[in-house]
This record gives sequence, C-alpha cells and structure tokens, in this order.
Amino acid sequence: KVPHMGWNSLDKISGWLPAAIQGEFTYFVHSFYVPVNAWTVAETQYGIPFSAAMRKDNFFAVQFHPEKSAQTGEKILQAFLNV
Repeated sequence: KVPHMGWNSLDKISGWLPAAIQGEFTYFVHSFYVPVNAWTVAETQYGIPFSAAMRKDNFFAVQFHPEKSAQTGEKILQAFLNV
C-alpha cells in the first residue's frame, strides 16, 4: 500500500504508449499499486518504483488518471484509441 496523490513523471515507456510521453507528468490518486513486472509498459516512482501502465494480451490498464492529466493524458487516450 502506497498512499499517493499528485503528479509524477512516466519513465521506461514501451509497448502501446507513445515514446514522446517519456518524462511527462500524469495525475495519480491511489492507495494500492502494482509492482513492476513483465506486463509493465510505464513506471513511476513514489518512494518505490511501481507500474504506471500495463498491457497483457488485449488488456490495457493505467494507474493514473489520463482524463486529469492535460495534454499528456490526451496523447495517452489517443494512443489507446489507435491500438
């Protein structure tokens, strides 16, 4: 459990996410996290590194709120629509 509210940058971008969002900030509000694993396509850090976005087969997930993450969130939502 990692209580977390605020803006964090996305690191180690891969997979379906656009490389252009490397280092850009997204908005997080959560208490639980998914450890970095084989399905992680983006990481962030808040005390410890954890998965910010994941993909397994045709399932996509993000830990942050793209709808509250301004232009970066818009780029991410557009990338999802283009998958």
